[in-house]
Amino acid sequence: QVQLVESGGGLVQPGGSLRLSCAASGSIFRFSAMAWYRQAPGKQRELVARIGSVGTTTYADPVKGRFTISRDNAKNTVYLQMNSLKPEGTAVYFCNLDAPGFGADYWGQGTQVTVSS
Repeated sequence: QVQLVESGGGLVQPGGSLRLSCAASGSIFRFSAMAWYRQAPGKQRELVARIGSVGTTTYADPVKGRFTISRDNAKNTVYLQMNSLKPEGTAVYFCNLDAPGFGADYWGQGTQVTVSS
């Protein structure tokens, strides 16, 4: 069983920055792909960024050049650095751990990000 705990959300003005963190329990973190998703009110959950077990990253087009996903395997933690935030970035941000080889697909509880002046 894996638990994911997100932190770092909050209220930020347009153009501001936030850094989200997601700490994972257990021992399969370093074998897992980690991703951040977000879900805005009335919309479907969408992928924001993903980092593979060896560090390969992918980003959704709306966040390219502004967001950076990274991981620290020693701390079992994945980060999402969000810069130049826009009001459309307002959403609940969820952390996901995906390790098909272990039959693992886990979600965190989400952290609210609100971009508003």
